[in-house]
Amino acid sequence: MVAARETTLQELLEGAKQYQVPLYQRTYSWTTLQLQRLWDDILKLADDRTHDPSATHFIGSLVLAPSPTIGPVGVAEYLVVDGQQRLTTLTILLCAIRDYRAQHEGLMHRDRLNQQYLVNPWKPEPQRLKLIPTQADRDAYLACLDSTPQAGGADPVGAAYRFFVAQLAAADDPDDPLDIERIESAVISGLALVSVTAQPSDNVYRIFESLNNTGLKLTQADLLRNYLFMRLPTRGETVYQALWLPLQRQLSSDELVLLFWLDLVHRDQRVKQTDVYAAQQARLNRLRSEEEIEAEVQRFSRLGALLRVILHPGEEQDMGVRRRLERLSAWGTTTVYPLLLHLLDRRQHGTATSEQVTSAMLYVESFFVRRLLTGRPTNNLNRILLAVVTEMDKDLPVDEAVRAYLSTGRKYYSTDASVRAAVRSIPYYLNGRAHQRKLILQWLEESYGSKEPVAPDSLTIEHVLPQTPTAEWRQMLAADLGPDENFGEAHEALVHTLGNLTLTGYNSELSNKSFAAKRVEMAKSGIRLSQQITAQDRWGRLEIRARADALAERIISIWPGPMEQAAEQSDVPWEVMTKALAELPAGSWTTYGDLAALIGSHAVPVGARLATHPTPNGHRVLQVEGAVSPNFRWSDPSRTDDPRDVLRAEGVEFDQYGRADQAQRIGTEELAQLAGLTPEDLPERLPRPRSGDDATYRERFIEQVTALQNSAVATATLVVLEAWTSMGGTLLYGSGSETSCFLIARGRDHELGNIWPATIYPSGKFEVVFQHLSVRPPFDDITIREELRQRLNQLPGVDIAAAKIALRPGFPLAVLADADAREALLDHLHWFYQEAQMVPSDAATTA
Repeated sequence: MVAARETTLQELLEGAKQYQVPLYQRTYSWTTLQLQRLWDDILKLADDRTHDPSATHFIGSLVLAPSPTIGPVGVAEYLVVDGQQRLTTLTILLCAIRDYRAQHEGLMHRDRLNQQYLVNPWKPEPQRLKLIPTQADRDAYLACLDSTPQAGGADPVGAAYRFFVAQLAAADDPDDPLDIERIESAVISGLALVSVTAQPSDNVYRIFESLNNTGLKLTQADLLRNYLFMRLPTRGETVYQALWLPLQRQLSSDELVLLFWLDLVHRDQRVKQTDVYAAQQARLNRLRSEEEIEAEVQRFSRLGALLRVILHPGEEQDMGVRRRLERLSAWGTTTVYPLLLHLLDRRQHGTATSEQVTSAMLYVESFFVRRLLTGRPTNNLNRILLAVVTEMDKDLPVDEAVRAYLSTGRKYYSTDASVRAAVRSIPYYLNGRAHQRKLILQWLEESYGSKEPVAPDSLTIEHVLPQTPTAEWRQMLAADLGPDENFGEAHEALVHTLGNLTLTGYNSELSNKSFAAKRVEMAKSGIRLSQQITAQDRWGRLEIRARADALAERIISIWPGPMEQAAEQSDVPWEVMTKALAELPAGSWTTYGDLAALIGSHAVPVGARLATHPTPNGHRVLQVEGAVSPNFRWSDPSRTDDPRDVLRAEGVEFDQYGRADQAQRIGTEELAQLAGLTPEDLPERLPRPRSGDDATYRERFIEQVTALQNSAVATATLVVLEAWTSMGGTLLYGSGSETSCFLIARGRDHELGNIWPATIYPSGKFEVVFQHLSVRPPFDDITIREELRQRLNQLPGVDIAAAKIALRPGFPLAVLADADAREALLDHLHWFYQEAQMVPSDAATTA
């Protein structure tokens, strides 16, 4: 017999209680996807509670059982049978709120939140914690709970803590002293859970098994269909045959759910797709007659036909509308669908013309393109796009209304001036999704109107100044440097900018050859984007910036900017730097130059910004050689401790000269991962198996690795690949400008999905994909990933810092040329392959 009741986090945690996660539960495994979803719900709830203080948001159930151990009198002890992931997450969030408020508002918040919700004060040590996570998570959880220097490490618990600290910093409006307090209130008393408590005689493991047995569940579309036809007792058969069945043939089950969500978003952009059935049912409950229900089904049928056009733009009759639909479809974001459905609905009702719809979609496309070009993260795009329909001016023509809405507020619809500045300096190649970066270059190429367009599938992005510069390239760029400039930082500031990028079908021939050789190869191509490049005698800083300026003018002419009265916003995306630093793991550091390259600025203004604006983890920013800047000052003037002592306590190692270990340095590309500029959709990076052209990609990989590496390294690399396939693994090749090779241990058809330990790049990197492994069993267990890191660190020349276990670090392919190192690596890869084939007994469970 179990007892169920609705409760809040406040009720669960107040008083002398302790919740222990049983051994059979999985370790903490929430990723950014789940954390972001929870955070979005909390922000929405905090906003709702400003209008309705009693508003709540249901986040699931918590199944508890009395602990079989007998604790001291006054401490109620429970086993967490189901729901440990969300309960752990919420207590980590409370730790983040506690630390943020203690730092920014006063130390009283630390004791208050600790004593009320996180610990049992005045109880002996075994009963001190209100939540006891699994053994594997305990040290990381205690670091957050006790605010030690190790808090916010690279493990999943630390990643969650860093995520929430970063989100709190982003949400804190200096002009609103109560915003963080409202968030805390929403978490503690606004999040609703159903607490299900078993009896002492119940078998809690059986309960756990039954809760996590998977089965075929009804979709929200199924539930809504059943509800609708329950409301049509006499007209059901006719309505089903005439309206519902054709709709069901037009759209898949998932597309039907999407349709019903889009219909709701027209009224309230805060509705989530997970709440479609409940929200539609609440709306339809107000209808009384069969005629009204039938009219709703008819309306769904009409909207479904419009959604069909959005999903299949080729079926659109108007050429202008079709072209813009195709482009937005290629861009790949579904959050624009509510606006597209609204635009097509307006046209169908005669309140908008095809020309206005086309123009409105061009403004949306321009909004996307300009934001990517100026390095703005995508984390607030969903909110902006979902609000267009409900918030734009209904009295304006629809295209003008869309442009006006995108032009106001902090939406970062980049102005012409911002585009000109950003194209020169922002690391374009590190922003957005890979296919979006290529799309913009492809659309730029199309804008030249070549009579012999090159097939886009055959094109890849080429760095003219190569990512791995040879001595010849170093000499060319060095001629542009001033006496105080560092080559590495100057190269980093130029190499990923748009002025240095083009499209090519000759990536293997170009690689990192000299500029003279590249000019010859690019001149053979019909790519108009490359013409300004081939006209140059050299390719250095001045030439790259001149080409950037020319491309910026073309971009401005193709993609219109915001309205003239749009408020000017900072050209420098400082919020990106703040996000990256907030996510910087304990035990790591970065440089002023790395941050400058990330945001398209320079090291001096970065240093000035850190000195004048309190920024998370500012003490982890060092000079390029790893030394603390002589001008470093704590944002808190009362602090006098040595930042090196703080960094040592966090796990950073220093040599006898006070220089931090370079292996623990987080570079520009890794900062982009932390800042969310490069989405964590790692499966997108893995190519699908090909048949006819796979041999071609394999040959390209071999050509590139042979051209870019000496014979010993190239041969050793091919030996590793041959050994991998001999032990049962397979190889897949990327289709980028550099043809990468993925070591596949499990294919897509495996019950646990695909998995690969590493990606090999011909330019010289053996990339270990910890970020990918963190969401794939059994390597979603951090202890197994840590074992992989330690195994690899046994190889000579390999030193992967613990702080990078959530990223994609690597080591030089040159390591493989050592026979002993190569054999040891193959042993470790064989261990990985064996681990990947094992199916954990709880692999399919979630809690």
